[in-house]
Amino acid sequence: MRTSYDYIIVGGGSAGCVLANRLSARPGLRVLLLEAGGVERGLLHQAPAAFYKLFKTEADWAFYTEPQENLAGRELYWPRGKVLGGSSAINAMIYIRGNPYDYDVWGQPGWGYREVLPYFRRMETHPLGPSEYHGDSGPLNVEVRRYTNLLSHAFVEAGVQTGLRRNDDFNGPHQEGVGLLHVTCKNGQRHSAYSAYLKPVLHRPNLTVLTGARVQRVLLERTRAAGVEVRHQGTLHALHAERGVILAAGAVQSPQLLMLSGIGPADHLRRHGLEPRLDLPVGQNLWDHLALPVIWRCKKPVSLDDAVPLGKVLRRETPRSVAEAQALVKNLPEAVRFALTHDGLLTSNIAEAGAFVRVLPGAPAPDLQFHFGPAYFANHGFTHPQGHYFTIGPTLVGPRSRGFIELKSADPEAAPRIQPRYLSAGEDLEVLLRGLELAREIAGQPAFDPYRGEEVHPGAAARTRGELEAYVRQSVQTLYHPAGTCGMGQVVDERLKVLGAENLFVADASVMPGVVRGNTNAPAIMIGEKAADLLLAQT
Repeated sequence: MRTSYDYIIVGGGSAGCVLANRLSARPGLRVLLLEAGGVERGLLHQAPAAFYKLFKTEADWAFYTEPQENLAGRELYWPRGKVLGGSSAINAMIYIRGNPYDYDVWGQPGWGYREVLPYFRRMETHPLGPSEYHGDSGPLNVEVRRYTNLLSHAFVEAGVQTGLRRNDDFNGPHQEGVGLLHVTCKNGQRHSAYSAYLKPVLHRPNLTVLTGARVQRVLLERTRAAGVEVRHQGTLHALHAERGVILAAGAVQSPQLLMLSGIGPADHLRRHGLEPRLDLPVGQNLWDHLALPVIWRCKKPVSLDDAVPLGKVLRRETPRSVAEAQALVKNLPEAVRFALTHDGLLTSNIAEAGAFVRVLPGAPAPDLQFHFGPAYFANHGFTHPQGHYFTIGPTLVGPRSRGFIELKSADPEAAPRIQPRYLSAGEDLEVLLRGLELAREIAGQPAFDPYRGEEVHPGAAARTRGELEAYVRQSVQTLYHPAGTCGMGQVVDERLKVLGAENLFVADASVMPGVVRGNTNAPAIMIGEKAADLLLAQT
């Protein structure tokens, strides 16, 4: 194994794959990408509708939070991608940039919306074609799904009947409104950051990719990053970086690695027997989006619920009941259809439609996002009763609650302590309660009359504020968007260099200093694109 490189990238996720591509495009640079997981393989990664079947597999770190005081003491499950492509290889593929306001309020030089928009355009091949807002020749393919369930069309129509504007492009001039969602797919299959950026350039002689490589810490010479210590195939290796170490391990593990390396809150590091090199608020400013499942029975057998057993085919699982086996046999042609043509039900990403609205007075931008799925979707897809359902998921996208990531121990193989402090800000609960009310209003519109059965969760009998609050606290879950733990202006500067350090950078969702209103995968890829330019400009 070569031991010296120009750049070492830690983490082969969304931003890491971008960086590996863009940096290695300069032939004179020797680039090493280290990923603790493996490579995405098989129909589970390819079929959009099977995304939740990847949860708690070898492709998932499967983290858990600390017990949440404001969520009935629950420990929330956090899936995070442990595979090349990172969470873009296990997510629901929704392509959302966030609101322009989000970037402008960061207040970081070079990171306003008009300054990051060229990177969004550069990274995408978009079905709407080239325009002020979209590109048509980027590595990442964006699609209008090949299959969209009629219940999703009913949701859009019901939203319009409620008074929302129809919006065919949440990444265009306006974010607010209701419409179908675009997805990061290509020819009906998932198009992860690995597929888009890394796989096409693996042949480059100056690019080395190591999987199964668990980085233990950054090697520091005083405050200069000299390389990393990594465990690969059971052996510890010291690998050296001439120009820089770039942490792209995500909002959970980038701060963990900095702290393991002596960069973080000094008192916290000392408690774990670590010598502080730089006293910085690493791990603070953690924010995340919460989603609430509001579920109805569907009176007609038109939902995606019959397609759920197909995920068991892809994972070679045995059906749990006669009814599940019958549904599997009924829809088995769909699995064959997808395998042969990449078309049909399995090209659905489940969350097919959505909306952005403002519900609190004076909100500067949408504080609530809806995800609509023509199926029963709660508990991350692990719970699935028989029958047909549809789910409206009001999602908190302007959270005011802030938490933190800390070390549980100095053992680099141990998971960190994740404390989001969900609903510690009272406004967050108010947004979710208003979202629940609005979900009921949308479901009550004429567009749903042919399909709407009984309200299953929280149930029509739940009407008082106390009952609805209890449902929120017992049922709300992460929407998989943690960020902010190495924020610009706090841990890194606008060039993404760690404050007070040399040759040490962070480039992933952890550098976002404030909330992005929407799904965070597209912004993470944008950060990788801009980080590459910043690094190349000084090389």
